[in-house]
Amino acid sequence: MASVASHASFLPPVLTFCGAAVIAVPVFRFIGLSAVLGYLAAGVVIGPSGLRLVGDPQTIATVAELGVVLLLFIIGLELKLSHLWSMKRDIFGLGFAQLAVTALCLGGAASAIGFDPKAAFVMGVAVALSATAIALQMLGERNDLQTPYGQRSFAILLFQDLSVVPILAILPLLASGTAMDQTSPLDQLIAVGETIAAIAAVVLVGRYGLNPFFRILARTGSREVMTASALLVVLGAALLMQEVGLSMAMGAFLAGLLLAESNFRHQLEADIEPFRGMLLGLFFMSVGMSIDLALVRQQWVLLVLAAPVVILGKTVLITILSRLFGATWREGLRSGTLLCTAGEFAFVLLPVATSVGLMSPGEAQPVTALAAITMLLGPIFSSLVEKALQARPDIADHAALDELLSQESELSSRVLVIGFGRFGQIVNQVLMSQNINATVIDKNVERVRDAARFGLKIYYGDGTRLDVLRAAGAEKAEMICVCTDEPETIEKIAEIIHGNFPNARSFVRAFDRIHAVRLLQIGIDYQLRETFESAIVFGRSALEELGIEAELAASAAQDVRKRDIARLFLQKEIGAMGGAELVVGAKIAPEPLTSPTGRAKALSPETRDILGEGAL
Repeated sequence: MASVASHASFLPPVLTFCGAAVIAVPVFRFIGLSAVLGYLAAGVVIGPSGLRLVGDPQTIATVAELGVVLLLFIIGLELKLSHLWSMKRDIFGLGFAQLAVTALCLGGAASAIGFDPKAAFVMGVAVALSATAIALQMLGERNDLQTPYGQRSFAILLFQDLSVVPILAILPLLASGTAMDQTSPLDQLIAVGETIAAIAAVVLVGRYGLNPFFRILARTGSREVMTASALLVVLGAALLMQEVGLSMAMGAFLAGLLLAESNFRHQLEADIEPFRGMLLGLFFMSVGMSIDLALVRQQWVLLVLAAPVVILGKTVLITILSRLFGATWREGLRSGTLLCTAGEFAFVLLPVATSVGLMSPGEAQPVTALAAITMLLGPIFSSLVEKALQARPDIADHAALDELLSQESELSSRVLVIGFGRFGQIVNQVLMSQNINATVIDKNVERVRDAARFGLKIYYGDGTRLDVLRAAGAEKAEMICVCTDEPETIEKIAEIIHGNFPNARSFVRAFDRIHAVRLLQIGIDYQLRETFESAIVFGRSALEELGIEAELAASAAQDVRKRDIARLFLQKEIGAMGGAELVVGAKIAPEPLTSPTGRAKALSPETRDILGEGAL
């Protein structure tokens, strides 16, 4: 059995990482720079070249890489196969052109300064790849992933990730000179068959198995089980792809892509997001720790010259290539600065190249340091250029903004309805009558199925969770309607909406008068007690049936509405409840909205006892 001391030994590094992140990230965000820079700088400070609070960065590298895996899964969730197919020109055209041209230029420069041709090829390819995690993190911070330049940048990154597998396969062949020296044709055929089978397995399970699987788990009502199942899907797909020689990140991306149409998409994204954030931050810190400051001091002249050349060179090449593929100069420049760094796969390719003899350790170490330095300096350069471009907007930027808004209008809804019970269904019926199709959130599986018959966008999720609301588009919604049937749940959601989505109007279902007053005190825009309006209509119909003219009956009903609203706001402002709302189970004594014309009259002895009247 492990001792207390062995358990405690895990705490210092954990506290070190948490402390470094808590200090560095807010400082960098306060001065207007990306959080990525904060993580990288924190890694340099606590790493072997800094304060040496963490001696061996490789001990956390494997865990930290899971952050990239989870990031690619979430990106896959946000895409659809049809949308991915529409990007094929940018993925296979622009992506291939960027990698080929950049690798050729950088490899030629490496050869010119004395690298062996094979080593120059490895250096060119390794540095031509860009940092997927950094670029996507910065796009997320800017909310630019759906913009034209964001989509082109993502297409380039996706092609780079796809190309890592064949590049890793080519390196041993370059070292040996022939394919026959490595494996027999039969072994190669088996390897290809295993790869195809693994991809087919992920596709079939994702397409036909995951939705029924999540529906069964959702019926248990256990949030922890749903979180565990989400991690199981992501890490299982990633491990399967790794076992057949593919990228773990690509396995996770494929799993996310297959779940992009699922009703459970938003709940999965919300469950994975906390793990992604923590592990991705850990990954950035591990990159910072990998920078060998002693080597930088020894070869500072070479690195001081090479880092700006790589950053500026990649920026220029990507800008020109983006322009050739239809982007504006400004869009191309934004993509160029975003992708000007070397990538995380450089730390994979360079050790492999060294192990098979394509590069000597003396050649690989400076390139590794160069890759890490570009990942540190690149985001600073990108942030500075972005600020300069934002200071001088032009017509093209407005056109891009219009395109983004039109895309968002297709992907999100004007109205978000939380709850699809009896109340929520009627609300949606009214909205649909005017061609307003809301997005609905509900955690009841049967209601999710019911909503499918309405043709609505509906996702399984817990409406009391801020991350689920954000994932479902609450920040873009014009109105959020809370139609659940539990008073405590309604108040919790109302507080979240009021505190986090001030631009959305809040329309909330109230249980009774006390509940309505509490909702008004929270600050919601509109509330309706669930029985009030039906009782008003009921009373108006009764008047008409008793011979009162329809117009007069409607006027009487409207008068009651006005008086009730006035009294409700009076109770909200001056506390006419007398503290009754603080007592569990307390009720507000009903009061007439119009002055009675006479005294109440008890018609039975029991009634007189209740009213405290003496015997007549």
